[in-house]
Amino acid sequence: MGFKMTAAAIGAGAIGAVALAPVALGAAGFGAVGIAAGSIGAKMMSAAAIANGGGVAAGGLVAALQTAGAAGLSGAATAAVAGTGAAVGCLASIFRYRK
Repeated sequence: MGFKMTAAAIGAGAIGAVALAPVALGAAGFGAVGIAAGSIGAKMMSAAAIANGGGVAAGGLVAALQTAGAAGLSGAATAAVAGTGAAVGCLASIFRYRK
């Protein structure tokens, strides 16, 4: 396995993760107009509301995902998603070309 293949896998993982994050958020029900009824996001919101006594905590996971779904990823979130995608790409290249 060469450096170029590993670098390509890291780059593809980072770019792919950043490009697909909005798609994944939308598929989970987090969108510009709110959380879609009957979606995974709605179930998460319901569970969070029950756990918090009727309200969803500001700054919690559901709130952060809804913000990202409505307004897009922030710079820090984009960097975190890209870093995670790069790590997955690196690991995939290691296990793919390992002999």
